[in-house]
Amino acid sequence: MTSTADTATGSAAAGPVAGAGQPPVAVPPAPGRRGRGPRVRRRSVTTSRAPLFLLAPAALILLALVVYPLVRLVVISFQEYGLRAIFTGQAGFAGLTNYTNVLTDASFWPVILRTVVVTASMVLGTLVIGMAVSQLLTRLGVAMRTVVSVVLVLAWAMPNVASSLVWQWLFQPFYGVLNWLITQMRVFGDHTQDNWASHPAQAYTIVLTLVIWQAVPFVALTLYAAQSQIAPEYYEAGALDGATTWAMYRAITLPALAPTLLLVTILSVIWDFNVFNQIWLLTRGGPEDSTLTLGIWTFVKSFVSNAYGQGAAIAVISTAILGVLTSYYIRRLVRSGEEDL
Repeated sequence: MTSTADTATGSAAAGPVAGAGQPPVAVPPAPGRRGRGPRVRRRSVTTSRAPLFLLAPAALILLALVVYPLVRLVVISFQEYGLRAIFTGQAGFAGLTNYTNVLTDASFWPVILRTVVVTASMVLGTLVIGMAVSQLLTRLGVAMRTVVSVVLVLAWAMPNVASSLVWQWLFQPFYGVLNWLITQMRVFGDHTQDNWASHPAQAYTIVLTLVIWQAVPFVALTLYAAQSQIAPEYYEAGALDGATTWAMYRAITLPALAPTLLLVTILSVIWDFNVFNQIWLLTRGGPEDSTLTLGIWTFVKSFVSNAYGQGAAIAVISTAILGVLTSYYIRRLVRSGEEDL
């Protein structure tokens, strides 16, 4: 027979009994018993540190090629750094003198305004032509689309220096191809001896067309890749509703391309703001400083005037301006990525 004490003890060990309006309570399994309850595996130290080991080479490269030069640039901008400092390795502290000289220079604000205008023109021209080419690629056949894509990739892969020299030959006076072609048309007169780099408007034109010609392939191929991912059912529904091609492009294509457009816009602003090789090889900032941008002015101050401290100060100011110009787009890009998640 079971005693009353044993019964009470067994009831207490089994836990509270459901009843009297009380919901049943699950009793957790006793510790130390195998096969009961989920088992939590602890990550080993090696597994948790694996991403750090994988990211270490890239982090070291960024430190060596980006962070250290940027820190060194900021340090030089506060020093009296000239030819003497290069040979002796010693430079005195200049404080804010370099920044004061740059900000009070008569060329500072015209160069800032010119850089912003040139960058905006390049970015706008690149985006408009790139969007048109990407739309063209969607309407071509397979064979013709492959030919156009190969041509775009070849134009994009051409080095800046080589393309600038070819462009210089095209616009060269006396034996330039473009001058000869315009003269042969016999509409605009004889332009055989026309030097495009000697006129401000013409110099601006050849630099603008060269940079846009080099940047369009990347934008066009990137937008075409994004546009090819749009489901064709949307366009079929628009066609059934009687929408025109432009209406479907505005209502379907552009909203779908918005994140990609934002990304290529940011990259275009960064690249075009820092354009140097094309301008220096074609015009060297002239004529009459009509193509003198911040990049060219930095080079002239540093390596022509040997005022490396002022050149570093201009570079720091350029970086700050570029950060301000791209901060809005970067915030939009981050927000769009968070919404997608």
